[in-house]
This record gives sequence, C-alpha cells and structure tokens, in this order.
Amino acid sequence: MTPRVDAHHHVWDLAVRDQPWTAGLPALRRSFALAELEPELRRAGIDATVLVQTVDVPEETPELLALAAKHPVIAGVVGWVDLTAPDVADRIAELVTGPGGRRLVGIRHGVQGEPDPRWLCRDDVRRGLAAVADAGLVYDLLVVPVQLPAAVETVRALPGLRFVLDHAGKPMIAQGERAGWAADIAALGAEDNVAVKLSGLVTEADLDNWTTEDIRPYAEDVLAGFGPERTMYGSDWPVCLLAADYPRVAGLARALIAGLSEAERDAVLGGTAARWYRLDPR
Repeated sequence: MTPRVDAHHHVWDLAVRDQPWTAGLPALRRSFALAELEPELRRAGIDATVLVQTVDVPEETPELLALAAKHPVIAGVVGWVDLTAPDVADRIAELVTGPGGRRLVGIRHGVQGEPDPRWLCRDDVRRGLAAVADAGLVYDLLVVPVQLPAAVETVRALPGLRFVLDHAGKPMIAQGERAGWAADIAALGAEDNVAVKLSGLVTEADLDNWTTEDIRPYAEDVLAGFGPERTMYGSDWPVCLLAADYPRVAGLARALIAGLSEAERDAVLGGTAARWYRLDPR
C-alpha cells in the first residue's frame, strides 16, 4: 500500500527561538509541538511527514534533525543552510553526518522575503544550489508569484537538481489573480526536475470565507501542469490554522483530487513525496 505522507509541516518552540514572522499573527504566536500534530495525523491516516524549516538560521536544522531521529513519523527534514557561504558544501555535509542527518532530504531558504525578485539567479546562490544537487538533496522553492519567472530560469539552469515548489507558488487566490501565475506554473511544470506541493492554498484564499470551489481552479492548474506523479499533499500545519484545522485541510485535498484515478490519488497523497524526497516511511 502506498504510504500516506504529509509533505509539509512545521514545529517551533518560542522558548528556544523567536519566530518573528508570527508577530502579527496572534493565532500562531505560540509554540507548536509534534505531540499536538500527531493525533491529527493518526485521524487523517497519515503514515509519515516532512518537517520543514521556518527561520533562516543555522541552529534550527540540527534541532529538527534531532527531533526526526526520535520520532519515526518524521520521515524527512527540509532544513536551511546559507547557500551563499563559500563552504556551503561542507555545511551540508556536516548536517548529513550529524545526529539525525540521514533524515535530511532537502534545503530551503525564505526566498519570498528577499527584496530582489531575481535572488535565485545570483551566481553565489546558483553555486549553493549546485552543492545541494551534489549532496543528492532536494531544494524547496518558497517563492511568491513575482519570483516565479526567476524560479523557472533556475530550474532550467540546474537540470541535475530536484526542486519542489512549495504552496504552488502562493497564488493570490483572495484577489482572484490567476492568469500570470498559471502561465508560470505551466512553464515550471514543463521541466521534469521540479515537483509541486498542493499545500498552503487555504491561507492564500479568503481566510474566513474560502470554499473548495474558490481553490479548485488553482489546483486544476497545478495538476494540469505537473500531473499527479509530480504533485504532493502538504498540510502546512500549523500555518493552515489561520484558515482551517487539520481535518478540513486534509478533506480539501481529498476533494480536489476526487476525480483522479486511485493510482493518481495515491501519488498525490504520498507516493510522489516518498519518491521525490527519497523517503523511507516506517
């Protein structure tokens, strides 16, 4: 049976480290532990997860890897490393060989917060991305729509690196803006070294009044561009709590793929994530 994988969630402890990005989000301005998520995963029939970094600091990733080493449900960790550091390859190697390092499956940087929309195209960044590829890891793209053209260029420039587009590139669903984003999604989907997460869409819609039908056209664009074999479900818990609890987010994903074949649904709900991140769900 294909394992069910939540390919995108977070945990954090404000007593250990601040999460400055939550300052204006009261619902997220507290600590979130794996113990709070695990019952939701069991109820949703989730076998394994991918834990994703939240802040761009070197101290967080070893902590996430140590957590993964203690909790088998975390099949993979997407951490952070300074891509522009001259010794980026050594820094990645240190993470891989450290405690829990076998669970490191990818690297991510908060590109969405970079003022330069072409940050991904910088020579020093591309050099760091090449080191990620050399380490056999995935690179998660956390970008907003204005940065998607640079993402397309970067994916094409590094065909040996597996990419994952987080949150479908954060389309502006609440504003009803789709055309430009959809064109970029189609361009990314045409490159076979990039997959996409069907995640984070509820927080791009109207937080208080979103419906499945509001989100469906965007999900259809994603599936048309990438196909189920390169699309993966992610809850984006606890960020999703701004708009929906875990059962509603999981139910949305099932509703959006209800028209697919059983094999295609299996891919979106776990098979794609397991294959793309090279997970070993236990």
